[in-house]
Amino acid sequence: MDIGIYHLLEGAREADGLTVIIDVFRAFSLECYLYAMGAREIRPVGRIEEAFAWKNEDPECLLAGERGGKMCEGFDFGNSPSAAEKIDVRGKRIIHTTSAGTQGIVNAVHAEEIIGGALVNARAVAAYIKRRNPEKVSLVCMGNGGVRPAAEDELCAEYIRALLLGEEIPDFDERVQHLRIQGGEHFFDPERQEIFPEADFWRCIEYDKFDFVVRIERDERGLVARMADPLDEADYCAAVSAERMSHEEVFSEIKRQIHGKEDL
Repeated sequence: MDIGIYHLLEGAREADGLTVIIDVFRAFSLECYLYAMGAREIRPVGRIEEAFAWKNEDPECLLAGERGGKMCEGFDFGNSPSAAEKIDVRGKRIIHTTSAGTQGIVNAVHAEEIIGGALVNARAVAAYIKRRNPEKVSLVCMGNGGVRPAAEDELCAEYIRALLLGEEIPDFDERVQHLRIQGGEHFFDPERQEIFPEADFWRCIEYDKFDFVVRIERDERGLVARMADPLDEADYCAAVSAERMSHEEVFSEIKRQIHGKEDL
């Protein structure tokens, strides 16, 4: 298996084989949370105009997305997992457009298959890739706005690659913690809480929280991001459940350490 790590919009255009479009803060973290909250389907689109066209066709659908982090005017909610919790998405079709993540999807024109990637489902992504066993895997770090590298996306790509190769990242937990001051610092800016609430940081770094992948497909109506089992096998779910407690303990410790330092 040939595993390549690509970067930004240019990398999405170059990616081929089974392609993982990675956007930790926040596009594909949000899509995982939306499906966990009961959304019926998610439709990623590149342009705001496409989202409004969907709304005209299906007035019951919800529009989610951002430009520059800020919720698009006229949308139902932005790109925030914590804000989405206040919306009843059960059984709803979500139209989703962002500055980086969904742009990566629409620009990955050479990909044979596309899935969304984030820390919250990284292990499931790796399991899915192992099952598919493609000759080529492209891990695309979308970065900030698709034009500037982002530490969280780079770390996610490294983590997925290590899982595929059966390797470990010795300082992984420390690097996740370090995102607090390198990559995720805007979530702790008191003046930007309306756009980047602190709660989103914690939701997006809770790695391996979800045991499913978000697979991008195309039907007669366009692109659709569907929730899919990584292995389609019951024993995978059992394995994830066995590991989840230790992951939650690590996550709680990271959060405790960060808040402890702030109290000093």
